[in-house]
Amino acid sequence: MPIILKYLITAGLVVLISEVARRSDKLGALIAALPMVTVLAMTWMFFELKGAQQTEKIANHAYYTFWYVIPTMPMFLLMPWMLRKGIHYGWSLLAGCLLTACLFVFTAWIMKRFGIELM
Repeated sequence: MPIILKYLITAGLVVLISEVARRSDKLGALIAALPMVTVLAMTWMFFELKGAQQTEKIANHAYYTFWYVIPTMPMFLLMPWMLRKGIHYGWSLLAGCLLTACLFVFTAWIMKRFGIELM
């Protein structure tokens, strides 16, 4: 699949979500929460890879995505709380990203004790 087509479809998805979100907070958030980017990435892998590599790469992508989503969830509680307290979007985003990074390292450390290597 031509890379320009992948760019256009992926960018179109982001634009669609932002346009829907301008009109409806709830519907925009629902669409954004769907794992569309992950599904697109796995679909690109499906068409570009073949055989055992295809199966293994897609399976690994889905597996690690599950573990990487968990530490991102608190960011979506911290940011609205900070924004409603009057804290600038940039600072709220930075705090959310830092929280996510710290929680990712913590999650990786915990999961390593159970034999799951995330880093």
